[in-house]
Amino acid sequence: MAMLTTLSPEELIPLDHPIRRIRVVVDDVLASMDGTFDGLYSTEGRPSVPPEALLKASVLMAMYSIR
Repeated sequence: MAMLTTLSPEELIPLDHPIRRIRVVVDDVLASMDGTFDGLYSTEGRPSVPPEALLKASVLMAMYSIR
């Protein structure tokens, strides 16, 4: 029996789950904001967490009340 698994979220979330439709909308909105995000990145120092990832996490937390 394997102790570690290589399942991805795509394999765990059913195809008809509403979060898949929400992800499409969120991805479209974030794609339209790419120019704004590009201006936020610094060319110096350590790379930051992409704002897109932070906003997607915030959407999930708001939807599922995960704190």
